[in-house]
Amino acid sequence: MTETLKSVGIDIGTSTTQLVVSDLTLENRANPFSVPRIAITDKKIVYRSGIHFTPLLSDTVIDARGVRDIVAEEYRRAGLRRDQVQTGAVIITGETARKENAREVLAALSEFAGDFVVATAGPDLESILAARGAGADEYSKENHTQVLHYDIGGGTSNLALYNRGRLCATSCLDIGGRLVKIEPKTRKITYLSPKLEGRFPGVVRGAEVSSALLAPVAEEMTAALLQAAGLEPPGPLLEFYTTAGVSPMRARGAALSFSGGVADCLFSPPADELAYGDMGPLLGQTIRKALQAKGVAPIQGAETIRATVVGAGAHSMEVSGSTIFYRGVAFPLKNLPVLRLEPEEERGNLAAAIHSKLGWYADEGGLTQVALAFAGENSPSYRRVQELAEHIQKGLEPLLDQGFFPVVAVEADLAKVLGQALAPRLPGPLLCLDGVGVSNGDYIDIGAPVAGGTVLPVVVKTLAFEKK
Repeated sequence: MTETLKSVGIDIGTSTTQLVVSDLTLENRANPFSVPRIAITDKKIVYRSGIHFTPLLSDTVIDARGVRDIVAEEYRRAGLRRDQVQTGAVIITGETARKENAREVLAALSEFAGDFVVATAGPDLESILAARGAGADEYSKENHTQVLHYDIGGGTSNLALYNRGRLCATSCLDIGGRLVKIEPKTRKITYLSPKLEGRFPGVVRGAEVSSALLAPVAEEMTAALLQAAGLEPPGPLLEFYTTAGVSPMRARGAALSFSGGVADCLFSPPADELAYGDMGPLLGQTIRKALQAKGVAPIQGAETIRATVVGAGAHSMEVSGSTIFYRGVAFPLKNLPVLRLEPEEERGNLAAAIHSKLGWYADEGGLTQVALAFAGENSPSYRRVQELAEHIQKGLEPLLDQGFFPVVAVEADLAKVLGQALAPRLPGPLLCLDGVGVSNGDYIDIGAPVAGGTVLPVVVKTLAFEKK
């Protein structure tokens, strides 16, 4: 049995807002006597919107009505009615995610689809989404190699390091093409990022620019990007990091992949380096020259400026019921981002790994409710279950302090015993479920218990990326 869903992806970035419409083919891959197992078997992009500059009312406020008008017009051009859309994603990324009214914008767009994955992507999550959208994870897996992916947009540069298809590290720097905005006719600077103020002689608001004036800015940004990857010795330029306390990656020898608006300028620059009213083309060419000097051939992502938006929500229904544990939970739970631990993290300092990754889903409002996921162990000892419970409690403390409760999803059959070990340690609501396979970048919905309270329906919503 197959079914086709209409899916829409909307990305509201620092520089641009855009939309993609896809047809997703879903197929039940389970045998007739098993619980249905739905998988995406085909994805076809049927409409790509124009690239619109993200409308702003000020440096700190998004024009919610303007964004809504863009989306409404693109729906009209695509011949798409709102009731035709079953799934999708609205992602606010880059500096835009830090604007005062980001949540207001999400609310303004909620009417355009039924069951959207809605998220304000923090810097680490954006790194993952962009890398997957550009195909860096698949390239790393298929070629059995390390790949460092750069997604360089208008306000931020997001890095994600993969090794044989597995995510190893992420980071983000406040580096992008629109940290300097220029009025095309007068060629004068109309906006300068606070990160750049006072750093470069002559680079001030109102100054008339030239490639020569902005060259030191582009060179310093490029040096910071190389330092963050561990390709140059660390230096003071690492103050461009979006969050404090991040260490350079160990990416020496890795293949380098690029997406984002600046990637277009890296591979196919316009004749005029100031053509887009910013320094994106100049930055792209400065990066390319730096890589050439190192003898590095950059890889162009399967998607560049559309790397994030090309991901749209897809549904896969599963059930959890053999050993679930829940207490005081107000079902249903909707759009919980998945925080997935790798096997080595599970075997090591689990609490520290959880604590470190919680920030992936933080936005300007702080932490948000997440679903902690890991593989688990078959037939663990009583002592091991108690250790897991202790580490989970310690790792989730920042989340618990903000009033959220633990949601734990394990693949192995141990949710009930793990829940029983957590229950005396944690007051309030608690949920543990098993038999659900999820990854970082997925979202899950958990429905109210059925079958006499013994089964929980789970919808896994994964950002599905087109493969080239």
